[in-house]
Amino acid sequence: MLTMPDFRQKTVVFFQASNDLEHKLKFQNQNVVFVKDGTTETKLSCHRILAIFIVGDFSLTTQLIKNCVKYGISLVLLKQNFMTYASCFATTEGNVLLRKKQYYCSFNLALEISKNLIENKIRNQLNLLRYKGVDFIREEERKEYRKVKIDELKQATSFKVLLGIEGSVSRDFFGLYFKELDWKKRAPRTKIDVLNFLLDLGYTMLFNYVETLCRLFGFDVYKGVYHQEFYQRKSLVCDLMEPFRCIIDKTILKSFNLSQFNLSDFSITKYKCSLPYENTAKYSHIFYKELLENKEDIYSFIKSYYYFVLNCAGDFPVFTIR
Repeated sequence: MLTMPDFRQKTVVFFQASNDLEHKLKFQNQNVVFVKDGTTETKLSCHRILAIFIVGDFSLTTQLIKNCVKYGISLVLLKQNFMTYASCFATTEGNVLLRKKQYYCSFNLALEISKNLIENKIRNQLNLLRYKGVDFIREEERKEYRKVKIDELKQATSFKVLLGIEGSVSRDFFGLYFKELDWKKRAPRTKIDVLNFLLDLGYTMLFNYVETLCRLFGFDVYKGVYHQEFYQRKSLVCDLMEPFRCIIDKTILKSFNLSQFNLSDFSITKYKCSLPYENTAKYSHIFYKELLENKEDIYSFIKSYYYFVLNCAGDFPVFTIR
């Protein structure tokens, strides 16, 4: 297992193709080498790379893929919308005991884990509102609102009730947090406006990073607790990214306030919002930077969750947004 001192030395590398240029990644002298139009742009030691994410069209050598496996580097190929279409993950094989614990998790334990994950998410959402100076939610003092919702959460007896509580708080949160940005509603994957487009983009990048870490510990990423099994859905990743969605929410508001994100960068029609290819690098870089600044917290959370599942005991991990 990768220790924290070792993990601190690792980095996640993000390569994005430019239009009308030839891009190539190859292996040379224990380095990953990025070549653009025949010119070497970057060299990175294999010993320092945790994962490589590639967006767009690249040429990859078989020697590179072979050495990614050898050095435990996850290689993830992404479409222009940052959805994964192919991957070669570094993963812990044969962790049978961990997977048995996943597969035979009781209803009560799954519900308890789900409550912890959603409570953590709600507390972080309300923390962001506190940082923003929001004192009242639905005409109720924020602290009292939090107490009521957490009490409802702890008394939930089914995943359906839990889902209703999470959805209610999220509607209140988004409406208040993005109020000045003309928030309408959350519509995942439809990209009906700029905010929904950015949330989808940021959450997708977060998803990819959390999956990379889950596989390092040998989890079956398709076996979740809160998100139940569904064909081809990586339910565990959906579960474990919940407490960290606030990182993306905070990044979007901060970036608009700093004029890093601009509405003029987007192509907006009556039914859909899109981001021209030449502008995607700026947005993905900002999200990527924020994820790296929180990489140790995310790793520590997933490592603690690993021990919690394995031992069925101990304190459940908590992430607090700063």
